[in-house]
Amino acid sequence: MFDINSLLRPHLRNLTPYSSARDEFSGTAQVYLDANENSFGSATAEDFNRYPDPHQRRVKRMLARLKEVPADQIFLGNGSDEPIDLLIRAFCQPGQDHILILPPTYGMYSVSATINGVGVREVLLRPNFSLDANAVLSNTDRNSKILFICSPNNPTGNLMDRVAVEKLLQEFPGLVVVDEAYIDYCREDSWTCRLEEFPNLVVLQTFSKAWGLAALRLGMAFASRELIEILNKIKPPYNISQLSQQYALRAITNRDKMKRQLALTLFERQQLEQRLPQLAIVEKVYPSEANFLLVKVQEARPLYDFLLEKGIVVRDRSRVQLCEGCLRITVGTPNENEQLLEALAAFSVKEKQAI
Repeated sequence: MFDINSLLRPHLRNLTPYSSARDEFSGTAQVYLDANENSFGSATAEDFNRYPDPHQRRVKRMLARLKEVPADQIFLGNGSDEPIDLLIRAFCQPGQDHILILPPTYGMYSVSATINGVGVREVLLRPNFSLDANAVLSNTDRNSKILFICSPNNPTGNLMDRVAVEKLLQEFPGLVVVDEAYIDYCREDSWTCRLEEFPNLVVLQTFSKAWGLAALRLGMAFASRELIEILNKIKPPYNISQLSQQYALRAITNRDKMKRQLALTLFERQQLEQRLPQLAIVEKVYPSEANFLLVKVQEARPLYDFLLEKGIVVRDRSRVQLCEGCLRITVGTPNENEQLLEALAAFSVKEKQAI
């Protein structure tokens, strides 16, 4: 039997969370004199003088219907980075415990662990970027508290095999966090449908990608009620602004626009997958289930610099283990993608002339 409290850092088990003014009162009133807010309004044309709902109840109710996950199994954070940090702070003892990551992967897992004085144990993906569950388990001990699995993976774009992930959910001694920042771009079901089976499962998603709300910094975590209660206990009281909550509600009620943009992104990704390999400079385009492509090219750094000169910014991943010689290219608009392809073709001509 999985016991979440046995993983929790001992000093947090009996923590009394901060009680804000909006925790002690909910609903509406005619006069608010409880939270030391500015009673005269804001220094802007709009009024933002009242604290937001610390529990984001309306947003969670709408997300619960959309994601088919109970509202009390949803945590909202300042991007996905906040729940990543809170999970490490809640379950990893500094100087004693460690997390496991699967490079190449999203960099904030190790950054958050290092900031918190928590060790990082790396288990490389296979050369084809697949997950070796047995290798992960062989690098696990009693101080292994959290395993982070990015799927679809960043920067490689591939999904992790569900059988391998399930094996880790069954045998890993701590929490298994499946980061699904790019889940909307792939054809596979979210792991949120398996939450009831695995009390050690945490699923991360975000409004930054398919929803197009990166500037709002709004991330989601889905987990057992017990784990969500722990995150709510240790988070800052007003971690999600009123503006972020308002725009999240607008987005959820306007899903048609998100779906149209998603379809356009998938079409443009397919176009790039077909056209990039036709360029002499391109050696390989890796299959992707995300809104980007990992592309192996000749002269990765000179090409990156050349694109910068043309006003095009991509991500240089050529120094990342297993991604040598690769650039990560986000799927753009049709016009942006044409500019990219023209610049890549121009670099190919330039290289040929240099020879």
